[in-house]
Amino acid sequence: MNSITTLSLFRFTNLKSKVWAFGQMQFAHSALATVQGLQFYKLMGSGRDLGFSPLPDWGVYALLCVWENEEAANTFFAEARIFQQYKDHAAEHWNVFMKPLNTKGLWSGKNPFAPSLDLDDQNPLIAVITRATIKPSKLIPFWRYVPTSQRPIQAGCPGLIYTKGIGEAPLIQMATFSIWESLDALKHFAYNSPEHKEAIKRTHRIDWYKEEMFARFQPYKSTGLWGGVNPLSSYLGS
Repeated sequence: MNSITTLSLFRFTNLKSKVWAFGQMQFAHSALATVQGLQFYKLMGSGRDLGFSPLPDWGVYALLCVWENEEAANTFFAEARIFQQYKDHAAEHWNVFMKPLNTKGLWSGKNPFAPSLDLDDQNPLIAVITRATIKPSKLIPFWRYVPTSQRPIQAGCPGLIYTKGIGEAPLIQMATFSIWESLDALKHFAYNSPEHKEAIKRTHRIDWYKEEMFARFQPYKSTGLWGGVNPLSSYLGS
């Protein structure tokens, strides 16, 4: 399979641009629906903290796309009017190109990430998207435990390059995006964090989610800037 996934993050720093970006959560759909080679997309806002957060970050928005191939993605980033509008309004933006490794679960009733057969054995980077729709009846117990579950991330995890909480709708449809230096770094967090292990146990016991997905990717290309730098330049040479 040649399909790839991209995640684009945009930072908006003044009121006018933030209002514009918020409006695009509704108005950008008509433009994205006609993009050639775009198989699946999600417009998302972000949370104020690194992981899941009920408090919105009005200055950061995300666009997740699944493409037929990299050529379609490159054409969109170079020529699409809607993407140019995002760039014009944003203070900075960052695009991460990724090849799907494996997924578990569904997103809007489907699995849009077909595992890639074209991976680089010399590239150890791992990106993870954890996404869920929380049952309305479970919102209170879920959000009560979130500060505890996020404690290891807030304290800093060895091998964690970047993480951000994103989502389609506040409180109910949430996701996290993270990039790790290696699979070992990811596993160390997953298997050695008591808070994370407890969150997994509670997920099964309390049945928080109406729908959930866990997806891993191999980041292989990074363009743009975030915080004034390309966060993956030292890893990918881009």
